[in-house]
Amino acid sequence: MQLVEEMKPGNQTIITHFILLGFAFHGKIRLLFFIAISFMFLAIMTGNSLTVVVTTIDPALHTPMYYFLKNLALMEICYSLSVVPKMLVTLLVERKITSFTACALQLNCVVLFVTCECFLLGTMAYDRQVAICHPLHYSTMMNRNLCVKMAIGSWLSGVPVAVGFTTWLFTLPFCGGNKVDHFFRDVSPVLKLVCADTALFELLIFVATVIIMMIPFSLIAISYLCIIHAVLHIPSGVGRKRAFSTCAAHLLVVTLFYSTAGIIHLQPKSSLSSNMKKMVSLSYTVVTPVLNTIIYSLRNQEVKQSLRRCFDRTLLMKQLAIFLLSG
Repeated sequence: MQLVEEMKPGNQTIITHFILLGFAFHGKIRLLFFIAISFMFLAIMTGNSLTVVVTTIDPALHTPMYYFLKNLALMEICYSLSVVPKMLVTLLVERKITSFTACALQLNCVVLFVTCECFLLGTMAYDRQVAICHPLHYSTMMNRNLCVKMAIGSWLSGVPVAVGFTTWLFTLPFCGGNKVDHFFRDVSPVLKLVCADTALFELLIFVATVIIMMIPFSLIAISYLCIIHAVLHIPSGVGRKRAFSTCAAHLLVVTLFYSTAGIIHLQPKSSLSSNMKKMVSLSYTVVTPVLNTIIYSLRNQEVKQSLRRCFDRTLLMKQLAIFLLSG
């Protein structure tokens, strides 16, 4: 990313635009990469949109687990829309100028939705704990009012951090002529463009990131310890397998999310090479959401059955409409 600057009297540089360079691919490789990202983006949008639709219209999926899954799908849609379209543009255009405000807005969205997803994954772990450890009281403990409050809390959890750190970062002075090779505005590439001392900013954002990631992670760890303890007391092997299977998808999503996002966000100015950072960033901006869609939608029997019911209902309504119109 290269800075576009204007000069004021007194040689004071004012940054007005950024130029995002993106990936260093050329020719056919660039085109193939564009096609691959486009297909993955389409899969993310289609899979998550279908998840939102079926969990909304099918009464069989009106449970706390699928309510939180619907919120996770909405977060994935919002996050992907804030990052991937711009990434695709940079793959087609050699040098794309973006305004200072647009850069700040994208960074704000990235921090916001990553934070929200952290807390929502913790909420989903607690839901699984209650379902397995307290099955008889599940419906009363995880009532609709509590689920709505937990979902709203997850959505709002990232607002103070995103707004606070983004505002602070973009009020710092930027140097002209610096370049950072990246495909979206994350904390690390933008931070390298700052002229002033960023030690305090780095310290506070590191502390905030650790807190944001560790609070949900601690809740997830405690929830799964309780789940393991409860499952081991189930006498039936089939019962134990069934109980673990209800948590497998969530546990896999948590592992994917923390193993990729943590590498980048816990080290704003890490020693990782630029290409390595881009590959890790790509994994949690595109690859992980695709895998989440496969894990929670294509590999989920209840979701697939619900999709079949919805399609059958739609087909029946279409045939009925044709019959009425022809009559």
